[in-house]
Amino acid sequence: MTHRISTRKLLAILTSLILPLSPLGVKAQSASDYPNKPIELVVPFGAGGGTDVLARVFADAAKKHTNQQINVLNKPGASGGIGLSEVALAKPDGYKIAMVTVEMAIIPHMGIVKFTTDDFTPIVRLNADPIVLTVRAEAPWNTIEEFLDAAKKSKDPMKFGNAGTGGLSHMAAEALAQKIGTVFTHVPFQGNAPAVVALLGGHIDAVTSSPSEVSTFVNTGKLRSLGVFADQRFKGVGFDQIPTLKERKIDLSMGTWRGIAGPKNMPADILEKLSAISVKTANEPAVKEAMEKQNLGYAVTDGANFKKQITADSVLFKQLIDKLGIK
Repeated sequence: MTHRISTRKLLAILTSLILPLSPLGVKAQSASDYPNKPIELVVPFGAGGGTDVLARVFADAAKKHTNQQINVLNKPGASGGIGLSEVALAKPDGYKIAMVTVEMAIIPHMGIVKFTTDDFTPIVRLNADPIVLTVRAEAPWNTIEEFLDAAKKSKDPMKFGNAGTGGLSHMAAEALAQKIGTVFTHVPFQGNAPAVVALLGGHIDAVTSSPSEVSTFVNTGKLRSLGVFADQRFKGVGFDQIPTLKERKIDLSMGTWRGIAGPKNMPADILEKLSAISVKTANEPAVKEAMEKQNLGYAVTDGANFKKQITADSVLFKQLIDKLGIK
């Protein structure tokens, strides 16, 4: 006797045989051939700033250590919160990572975003820089003392450009205002690059940024940096003669860092491969040379040490935010 099996029943049988094998097959494939497609590197700020420049240098140098392209995607807004939120919520498969900055340890304490630093997996730190205060070259202030004296006497508050409310550049200017007993008007932009453009155009009085974001204009005489928020002078080209605030009796140090991180809960084998690619890329001479050319402080460390710094900074900035009452 011939038995006929309906199409529906046949599909049910085949499905019951295939489904138990699928999770193992997918898991094995995702671990063994990673990466097998391009990786997205999200920059949470606009193009042209120090973070964007470093991301593109990193992506180019990584070609030597992986056969897959690393594509840089700018996702500015909310002091880095938009781009960082996208990565925090991404599938932890190693194909969407972020160029993280110190803002990830600041903005969670201001109610700007829902993520915390625990929502990320630090992979490698690339850079560390102090904050520097910069004005136009034709401005009437030649020293930090002259600038701050004018700020305290001015009827209208000095206008400070920053990379967004709650970002490090905003925090640095606010902390300085508190130190000297005055107020500044804070003008937010989608990154420090457009803030610097506004400064060049005379629309604001000053910016607080990393040296890399003003170095081109400082070295060509269009801008003048007046003070460095650090314990020691910054040795970058064009900055070694600029005094620290501490030299001028203002006890204030503040700086940024940049690095690579992915979402939390990344599988150990994929994290191991991505970390190896990232650390090898970070140690490429071309990366170091490009960073020195851009006045980006070369400060490579692995994911474990990077995580310790992120955690410590998160505690520090929460205390500062609470003290300053910034929300």
